[in-house]
Amino acid sequence: MSERDQTPLTFREIFDLPVSVDLRTAARAFGMCMSTAYRLVGSGTFPCETVRVGHRHRIATVNLMRALGIDERPVYADDIADGVALTLFD
Repeated sequence: MSERDQTPLTFREIFDLPVSVDLRTAARAFGMCMSTAYRLVGSGTFPCETVRVGHRHRIATVNLMRALGIDERPVYADDIADGVALTLFD
């Protein structure tokens, strides 16, 4: 595992996630190691719902964000400069 995989996700990284993520990404968002994530999934106590797809676990990003206490996407100055935020308020 690389150094980058061990660091928790930043808010900007969380808001750039796809519709669903793998268990490794969700574990990073919570700042936990993979062994803890697998233990929690196995005991049914992972902080948000996981879906088993074959031999892997997937987490809907909306459920991940809700478990992290994030209800809305913040508007960044970069988004306004890029014109992205304008579509949020139209």
